[in-house]
Amino acid sequence: MSNIGKLMKQAQRMQQQMEEIQAQLATRTVEATSGGGAVKVVAKCDGSIASIKIDPQAVNPADAQLLEDMILTACNQALSQAKEISTAEMGKATAGFNIPGLM
Repeated sequence: MSNIGKLMKQAQRMQQQMEEIQAQLATRTVEATSGGGAVKVVAKCDGSIASIKIDPQAVNPADAQLLEDMILTACNQALSQAKEISTAEMGKATAGFNIPGLM
């Protein structure tokens, strides 16, 4: 029974670490740009978009598709960076554990 008790304590510590990491990730941000800086997206490492800034010179009603593409590109880059950071940080807490569905 002592092995089960140790495993339970270890799992509780890991859960606490993961909760702390998730709280930190919710405040950590990454930034990506597109169109030579015409579009800037800031994403939180919890997977949400914090802000989108568009240079007014990039707003051309005749070329809305280009602006949409730049926004999409910057969002995807920012979310990708955020996911990499999140995965790396959560991996630190779960090092040595291979629990299906956890990540």
